[in-house]
Amino acid sequence: MFSRLLLFVALLVIPGILRAEEAPVEKVGFAKRLTIYLAKGPANACGAGCDRWIAIEGEIDRDAAARIRSFLLAVKDPQLPIYLHSPGGNVEQSYAIARFLRAHKAIARVGRTSVGACSAGTQIDAACLKIKAAKGEVGADLTTRNAMCVSACAYLFLGATNREVAPDSVLAVHNSKLMFVVHGHPPPQVIADFRRREMVSADRDRNLFLAAMGISHELSELIRTVKFESLHVLTRPELYRFGIDTRPLPETLWAVEKETRPYVRKIAQQKKGDGSSFRMMEWRLFCENKDRGRLMFVREFDEGAAGKSTVVMMAGATRAIAFGRLPARFGKYEIWSDPVTSDIVKAMLAVPHLQIGESTPSSDGKSDPKADLKPDVATFDIDTTGLEQGWTQLSASCPATSAGPKPASPLPAAVSPSVNAVPTASPSP
Repeated sequence: MFSRLLLFVALLVIPGILRAEEAPVEKVGFAKRLTIYLAKGPANACGAGCDRWIAIEGEIDRDAAARIRSFLLAVKDPQLPIYLHSPGGNVEQSYAIARFLRAHKAIARVGRTSVGACSAGTQIDAACLKIKAAKGEVGADLTTRNAMCVSACAYLFLGATNREVAPDSVLAVHNSKLMFVVHGHPPPQVIADFRRREMVSADRDRNLFLAAMGISHELSELIRTVKFESLHVLTRPELYRFGIDTRPLPETLWAVEKETRPYVRKIAQQKKGDGSSFRMMEWRLFCENKDRGRLMFVREFDEGAAGKSTVVMMAGATRAIAFGRLPARFGKYEIWSDPVTSDIVKAMLAVPHLQIGESTPSSDGKSDPKADLKPDVATFDIDTTGLEQGWTQLSASCPATSAGPKPASPLPAAVSPSVNAVPTASPSP
């Protein structure tokens, strides 16, 4: 497993004298030392009106807390969001950093920063790390897709008072493990007693830390059940129940997916009831030609929503985009796909939020897709941040005429389940 939570090396110099130390652990695709730097990206790169953030990435080494503290104390704007991408490392250091973040009411999110000045394909070679270590801001791009904060990084993340885990990023945990290097021949009972005391101490420290961070004790109980050799990716209901990310509608920014046929995508998860479950949803906007696009909407099927199958998207008070009442079914997902004119796309780009709801069929079984959403039908808003930039990028390679448009596939590749998968052992740095 590429990530580890805690690794003690206990050295018995003479029987009865024990010492715990950190042992180096190889983590593929990450710098061996925690790196922190200021990044500046395109407009709205980190949300509406946000183009600057603090990147923290790499392994949490034994000197990380002092460096992070010194860096953050020198930052003029303490409320810049912090984006984490780390496989974990030293637990004690993560606790210390977390407490510092808590004292400064930090904003933390899980996300990957890519510095444009670094060589293609890597973000951890010596030249790139030198660029990141230089004073000032570095030009960069930001994505939450396949970003991870696992093992000890999860503790660091919990220190922030404002925490966001995007639907396409990962926060994962596992239990600790003790490894011993024994010098001499101490009695087996000495080793067994030391192991027990260290595990009890680690559990106690974790419980006290989580309580101080306002996190449910259930998380600690879960961590104890996850073997050191494995990882447990926290589900959206767990993130909500434990008090880690309590947003009722976590969503990604709109971002271009560079597939064979590119599109702009947004993913959201909608809380159902008390938060014991969330409904996955996804929007994809394709460019068919200069005059027309195609909007696809995918969501998990809800058996209790029978009879409310005309989905309506409102771009302001006058622009309605309605999907048909017979979506395609693909496993546990239902999929709608409709063409949208250039005027409708412009209306979508002009508003900060789009309203989503379902029209109620009339008594004759028909519905009016162009009518205003009825007040008795649940609606919610999704953010349009990133949509304009994405559409501009798509339009640059869009056909100029409307002759023979290529229809969008009714079944998108890798529909939504991929956003819950654990990233590969060697993620792109």
